[in-house]
Amino acid sequence: GGVPPAIDLVLGATAGCLACFLTNPLEVVKTRLQLQGELQPPGTYPRPYRGVLRAAVAVCRADGLRGLQKGLAAGLLYQGLMNGVRFYCYSHAEDAGWTGYPGGTVAAGAVAGAVGAVVGSPAYLVKTHLQAQTVSAMAVGHQHNHESISSAFRSIYQQHGVAGLWRGVTGAVPRVAVGSAVQLATFASAKDWVCERQWFRKGSWAAVLAGGMVSGVAVAVTMTPFDVISTRLYNQPVDADGAGKLYRGFLDCILQISSKEGLLGLYKGIGAVYLRLGPHTVLSLFFWDKLRNM
Repeated sequence: GGVPPAIDLVLGATAGCLACFLTNPLEVVKTRLQLQGELQPPGTYPRPYRGVLRAAVAVCRADGLRGLQKGLAAGLLYQGLMNGVRFYCYSHAEDAGWTGYPGGTVAAGAVAGAVGAVVGSPAYLVKTHLQAQTVSAMAVGHQHNHESISSAFRSIYQQHGVAGLWRGVTGAVPRVAVGSAVQLATFASAKDWVCERQWFRKGSWAAVLAGGMVSGVAVAVTMTPFDVISTRLYNQPVDADGAGKLYRGFLDCILQISSKEGLLGLYKGIGAVYLRLGPHTVLSLFFWDKLRNM
């Protein structure tokens, strides 16, 4: 507390962008792993991406070193919009005293995350399209073949209008709401817990990092199924009316993945999810916390 919500908007956006720049390569790898073998039974499809490290090498071979930063501009736009709005709403909840009630931190984090997801959804849509694009021999999932971030926005708008830019938002809202609630709640609790036991001094960078690391584990476990669903909904091909050709919506996506790929299909790329979410959680909350103190 103690920071005006408008300042938290700027600080949250800045923190999210700084973290995104450092973790975007893992986001590219995560996207490829989650799209690999889409709606196919395990063991029946080629696997050009095997594990996080080998997948990163495969991306480099197919797209060069720059391939690991695919979709960076769209990712920065998404993180700036989503995190700015998310921390702005959470700061309002703090000022109003809602986080002081039992479960208030979780509820405030969920609502703030959901609002941020809606605002940032078009940028996440384009980011997913761009990160999935690669040479045909290494392609997984549908290939949208956009030339740049601006051409992607223009193409989607021309074909499907404003509504087309928010396609897939039904997967984004629960994804970010769950992730945000768990992240903000566990971060605050873990940071206070290590300080109460005098393991780290209150306000120290070590206490902030410890809270962020615990938060990263919790977010990865709870968020991975929602992350897989969100990636699939955003990347699927659509017909002339903008309706998805593979999934009718959030629940249909869950059912199809579970029935055709098994329950473990919902946890595809969990290693990349944590390796990306862990550092991203640590960095974004660390930057946010320190910028707030400044």
